[in-house]
Amino acid sequence: MRKIMIFLIAMMFATPVYAIDGNELLKKVDRNLNPDSYESYKKLINIEPNGKKKEFILFTVKKGKDKVAAIFISPASEKGRSTLRLGENMWLYIPNVGKPIRITSLQSVVGGVFNNSDILRLDYSSEYNVEKMEDIGDEYILHLKAKTKTVAYDKLKMWVNKEKLVPVRIECLTETFMLVKTIYYKNVTDFGGGIMRPAVIETDSPLYKGYKSVMIFAKMKARELNDEVFTITFMPNLDSLR
Repeated sequence: MRKIMIFLIAMMFATPVYAIDGNELLKKVDRNLNPDSYESYKKLINIEPNGKKKEFILFTVKKGKDKVAAIFISPASEKGRSTLRLGENMWLYIPNVGKPIRITSLQSVVGGVFNNSDILRLDYSSEYNVEKMEDIGDEYILHLKAKTKTVAYDKLKMWVNKEKLVPVRIECLTETFMLVKTIYYKNVTDFGGGIMRPAVIETDSPLYKGYKSVMIFAKMKARELNDEVFTITFMPNLDSLR
């Protein structure tokens, strides 16, 4: 009996070896979505309630936790425009218009349901802390809270596939838990080089009923990039990286 009591007391104070740290899990999700430094091609499609579509193709580069830049390849009316994000600071460069102009995370350079924060996505772990984690069988649910007030969404509720450790669905919420939009991650694809991630991201919003936006990744690969690439002065030259 005494041995049993000692064992039970030891179990009460022991740290479970199976305990998972939510913030560490979120960092793994980030790395599974993309390498720390990479280049990619993606198509953005905005779909209106009447079925009308508008498509854009972008070339994107990212380095570290806070540097993202992209240039429009098509349509012709947008070709040569480029965007830059350094942390929560964003700029849009338009050829023949002069110096880059400041833009915000909640605006959208392409219209549609995706905003600039979605298009120029940083690592989730750089913007959010995990407040709570649930285990629901094949998935984890991560409850995320923004680290600062400048982040596009105050809270995120993220469903993560346990096997692949990539998002399945994310609900973007206000501080009062009002749903702003839902993002769906689909079609997990092998891009080579150890990159296995969803190739299709879709979003809809109760604020824009009947509208939908889709982001399709065609290529993604790790690439070392100089810090010079992520400067305002380099924005007109982004196409030279292709």
